[in-house]
Amino acid sequence: MSDDAASENVNFLEIRRRVKDSELLSASFEKLLWQVRFSGRLSVVVQNGRVLRSGYEEGLFRRRMSRE
Repeated sequence: MSDDAASENVNFLEIRRRVKDSELLSASFEKLLWQVRFSGRLSVVVQNGRVLRSGYEEGLFRRRMSRE
């Protein structure tokens, strides 16, 4: 196995580990979610290593906000 292939394999394993351990968000963004008590789904679409699109389910967020 070449060094490039080995490095790519290690990087992919690290991605899998972070997904499994829910380490996808920065600490500051996770803190913001906690502060607004967000419950819902976040989605991120990645293409060629770049974020192509991201979003969240507004329905869950709006219902919580309308109860306050």
